[in-house]
Amino acid sequence: MKFTLIAFIFSLALSCGSSPKSSDTETISTTEKNTSTDSIKINTNFILDSTNNLANEYGQKISQENLKKILHVLASDEYFGRRTGEIGQKKAAEFISNYYKNLGVAAADLNGNYLQTIPKTYFKGSTQNNSENIVAYIKGSEKPDEYIILSAHYDHLGIKGDKIYNGADDDASGTSAVIEIAKAFQSAVKTGNGPKRSIVFLHVTGEELGLYGSKYYTENPIFPLEKTVANLNIDMIGRFDEKHAENPEFVYLIGSDKLSSELHELSEATNKKYTQLELDYTYNAENDPNRFYYRSDHYNFAKNNIPVIFYFNGVHEDYHKPSDTADKIRFDLLQKRTQLVFYTAWEIANRDKKLVVDK
Repeated sequence: MKFTLIAFIFSLALSCGSSPKSSDTETISTTEKNTSTDSIKINTNFILDSTNNLANEYGQKISQENLKKILHVLASDEYFGRRTGEIGQKKAAEFISNYYKNLGVAAADLNGNYLQTIPKTYFKGSTQNNSENIVAYIKGSEKPDEYIILSAHYDHLGIKGDKIYNGADDDASGTSAVIEIAKAFQSAVKTGNGPKRSIVFLHVTGEELGLYGSKYYTENPIFPLEKTVANLNIDMIGRFDEKHAENPEFVYLIGSDKLSSELHELSEATNKKYTQLELDYTYNAENDPNRFYYRSDHYNFAKNNIPVIFYFNGVHEDYHKPSDTADKIRFDLLQKRTQLVFYTAWEIANRDKKLVVDK
């Protein structure tokens, strides 16, 4: 996650799983509020639209073993901390692109190129080289011109002095999650149960320098922003913070209710049905002094009136330090949080109607 207040300043300028059932639809009662913020309002009878509860079948394919394999590669010393424009980031881009190719998940570019090149000048002196977003997608079976974007940044801080900043949680955890979600959706495609809407898997660069990769994508979208239904952004979901040391089965959600009441209600109902995590909305508050809503890549979608959810495990003692290493990741938590994002994306992709933007 980006540490500086660049996004904050920019924002101020702008403002001046459970067992399957047989029914095709299911009403989820959420009268037991799964939140630490009393101001969040929840529809007690929100209907999930997924057919035949197939989500659970494919969600269970998201495994700790696969997440661990991917994360250990990306957070290894061989990737030199993945600093934007440098060799480690290039190696990571190649690894991620090849992973999608081997999965059979198509590149967003019609020429088969997974990379969206960003010229070095765009980074305003923060790097001496071009850098790349990585964009793969699965075409929807019924509504292919509507898109859900799943995003995570794959860059980190590189090397400082003689220390490698491997960024295992920040954000090799989110990067691994997006890849595993793609694998689960591709399994559904192979068995004839692909998503109705298209799913875009977006790995952005330049987040640590100032949310540059997501900004570039939203200014140069491969898929029309007006056809983009939602952005689910994952930035640090492999650890827990001090507040949740006694009960780490949680995740912070930020932004879910900012633009679409339906997205928030769907998110709550999905969690209650499948994952039963504690959903903590502390950082979603308008007066949150950390202003995390403005500090990760979802914000560049939100400011384009696209509903978003930011999934986050909070700041811990290894944040932005060389000690943010793979051995400290809780893969059981990473798995369950990844499944939550998958189930949420599944529900958005397969519902009959597009999410309504009502705020």
